Amino acid sequence: MPVTLDHVAFMRVALELAREAGAREEIPVGAIVVHHPVGGQQRVIGRGFNLRERECDPSAHAEIVAMREAGRALGYWRLVDCTLYVTLEPCPMCAGAMVQGRLERVVYGARDPKAGAVSTLYQLCSDPRWNHRVEVVADVLADEAAALLREFFAARRKSNVKGGTLSEE
Repeated sequence: MPVTLDHVAFMRVALELAREAGAREEIPVGAIVVHHPVGGQQRVIGRGFNLRERECDPSAHAEIVAMREAGRALGYWRLVDCTLYVTLEPCPMCAGAMVQGRLERVVYGARDPKAGAVSTLYQLCSDPRWNHRVEVVADVLADEAAALLREFFAARRKSNVKGGTLSEE
């Protein structure tokens, strides 16, 4: 699927959430879920950024936070007619949750060469062995998303706080 103006606009919202995560000393990854029912208006129904440090929760990735909020907004766990926009390629946990949640599509920014489970290391969302597959659109505003992560980790190393790589997401 080609990148659309909507993809770029929604990824900018996710990037703002990533910046908010970074400001809170969380790894700067942001995500939103957009509901686009047939014949209906698109609307953001879930927002999230990393909260692992604050919540002391290894599952509090931006994608999971946004999908939980989206499920509550829909009153249902199936995220039918929904697209998730996330600034970093999802990890295996998040990719699995997207498949299990019946998400229609994931649009992501930067690739994650150490933990990417959508395109880079694994292709969990498109694996034909699943009963549901999630359409993937990659590299939307990838340079901007990757720069945000690089700057965050460079600042952490400089301040002598825990160092890291993209795979820490």
